[in-house]
Amino acid sequence: MEDSIFDRLFELLQTPGPVNWKLAAEVIKSVAGTPQPIEPGIAEEYRELTLAAELMLADASGLSIPSAARLHPVDRATWAKENSQSYRYLVEPLAMKLSGSMGAASPLAVLGPAVLGMQAGSMVGFMAQRALGQFDAGLPALDHADRYLIVPNVEAFADEHGIDSHQVRMWAAIREVAHHAIVERDWYRGAFLEAVESFFAGLEFDPSGMSDVLGSLQDPSQLEGLLEGPEAVANLLGMQSDPDRLEQLQAIIAMTEGFGDFVTARAAAGTLPDLNRLAEVAARRRAEPHEGAELLQQLAGLDLQRHRARDAAEFSKEVAQRWGDEALDTMWRRAANLPTLRELSDPVGWAARVLLRVSALSTCYVIGGS
Repeated sequence: MEDSIFDRLFELLQTPGPVNWKLAAEVIKSVAGTPQPIEPGIAEEYRELTLAAELMLADASGLSIPSAARLHPVDRATWAKENSQSYRYLVEPLAMKLSGSMGAASPLAVLGPAVLGMQAGSMVGFMAQRALGQFDAGLPALDHADRYLIVPNVEAFADEHGIDSHQVRMWAAIREVAHHAIVERDWYRGAFLEAVESFFAGLEFDPSGMSDVLGSLQDPSQLEGLLEGPEAVANLLGMQSDPDRLEQLQAIIAMTEGFGDFVTARAAAGTLPDLNRLAEVAARRRAEPHEGAELLQQLAGLDLQRHRARDAAEFSKEVAQRWGDEALDTMWRRAANLPTLRELSDPVGWAARVLLRVSALSTCYVIGGS
């Protein structure tokens, strides 16, 4: 006799660990939908466009393009499954912070892994419904050496905005290759995780009312509402983030997306007739609230401020115009050279902090060497 639904639920809820990843996987399946195989001819076109994107970016951006990375043209369910734990660098530090502050007998020690698993699964599932590729998820999906484009979402984007699908496919391929080249820089992973670690170090919560909340949930429907609501974790814990630490993380996210937009525009100029329209639609779409972003923000108290990517793209453009591509190369040489969130509107201030320092160090080196 097959296990009942209650046996299955009990098994899921009893999964050990600070985050219930088994439960997260089940939620992902439900939210992302059933697999939809990609037509082979369409998949091959996406792969060929990615090869063209590598050449276009290499000529126009100055980025080092890791051509060995494969492109996966996938459906929503496949992307969600293969990225099910790509954001564990957010979920697990939160879980560890909570477990370190709570006793083993606290309600959170029992319910917390399930809540975090459901929130993480919902977040990835909703991302799969909307994101065009890794570049479009807001946060980098670490621990993935390959590139992804979510074909149904790219095609739906073209249909929704009435833009030629071949142009949209080319544009999406360029953005994915550019994003991958940025996050694959030697220092990027360490610097990004350091910003995440700093953010969580400054995260505070007040669980004083948590026992009362949990104790009142005698009605299963109330418990369901607690677990499914997008503000479940934040409301449960009263989370507060440190503004300065949050800005550090927001800045590197903005530059990752904005610089990707900048080099995409460079690479595609003269090739895609609807490039300006594509860029404008993408910028508006990025700034729109959606369930995946709301879950992400509430999961860790993290407001990505993705609209700042537009500021980062304009910042990159002005740096190139004022000081040339060598300044852009300097900007991406190490994490400390990236602009702060405030410097996105003050490129001259950034140049005084970074370019003058680099110039002074070079002068000292020449004098000392001579």
